[in-house]
Amino acid sequence: MTVIWITLVIAYMFSLYARYLSTPVPLGLVEVRPNKLMAIVAVFTLALVAGLRNNIGDTYFYMHTYRTQDVGSWDFVLSQKDVGFNIYQMILKQFSDDPQLLVFVSALITNVLIGYVLYKYSRLLELSIFVFVTSGMYIVSMNGIRQYLAAAILFAATKYLLEGDWKKYCLVILLASGFHQTAIILIPIYFMVRRKAWTVTTFVLLFIAIIFTVGYGQFSSAFFSAIDDTHYSEYQNFNEGGANIIRVFVDLMPVVLAYLGRERLRELFPKSDYIVNLSLLSVVFMIIATQNWIFARMSIYFGLYQLLLISWIIKAFREKEQRFVYYSILICYCVYFYYENVVTLGIVYRSHYL
Repeated sequence: MTVIWITLVIAYMFSLYARYLSTPVPLGLVEVRPNKLMAIVAVFTLALVAGLRNNIGDTYFYMHTYRTQDVGSWDFVLSQKDVGFNIYQMILKQFSDDPQLLVFVSALITNVLIGYVLYKYSRLLELSIFVFVTSGMYIVSMNGIRQYLAAAILFAATKYLLEGDWKKYCLVILLASGFHQTAIILIPIYFMVRRKAWTVTTFVLLFIAIIFTVGYGQFSSAFFSAIDDTHYSEYQNFNEGGANIIRVFVDLMPVVLAYLGRERLRELFPKSDYIVNLSLLSVVFMIIATQNWIFARMSIYFGLYQLLLISWIIKAFREKEQRFVYYSILICYCVYFYYENVVTLGIVYRSHYL
């Protein structure tokens, strides 16, 4: 974990410098634009460390498949699921048979796309990047390569989501679903979240999540029966245990703070309701995931929006309270990061290069 801790410090410091060296933006959602060079260094640090790893989660299996199977042939591409990802591997195979190329390019694309959106829409860039690492999203991005690639592609389409350009957004969803088919769920989600937050719909979603959790045995049987003939039916065989309740509270915290400062948040960020609704969906799936961890994988698509939300929440507080809330978030997420990845999971970072 030493490498990850050092990465956190470097990425945070450079993104902090990026904000201190920011320039005003007369017309735009965000009043200032962080220094581009400092932001690039911060994001490239994350991409470099993630890209040079050779372990964590599914990394070994991705590398093994790339090395041993004929991923450079059309027969392989068309015989496997997620054709977009297979074509992507086939292209990489033209340059090198070294599986480190797959890991590095995937990490580069994922972190650059996420960093680009944070650079463009985050109010406090360094806080968003800090939470990206300490909330566990950065580690998860090294685990599920395909799904996080899909999530990053969708996150990069935030502009279309905010502007209501559903045609372009749906095209991006189709592209992302080529890397991981579960991304297709974002098509109905798009129309669900583009509405005012904290309405009856909001509380109905939370109620459904709680009811589903309490009656998980009955509802899960009906759910998996309904998708029995689809690609997703294989998930019913997953038995990875439930998500830690602390993970639920970590996801819930930005949403609760957003509720407390909802009026001020709308003044600062008129389209924040869409971000709040997406962040809430992350909480909904995480609540259900307390019964089966596989549902937490669906929250990957929505958790990234919490990085934007938490950066705007700070400004919703009175000026004299902002510093206290800011440092409280840093401390709480840092403690959680240590507990989750050192104490609970015992994450060990390995690399042939670092």
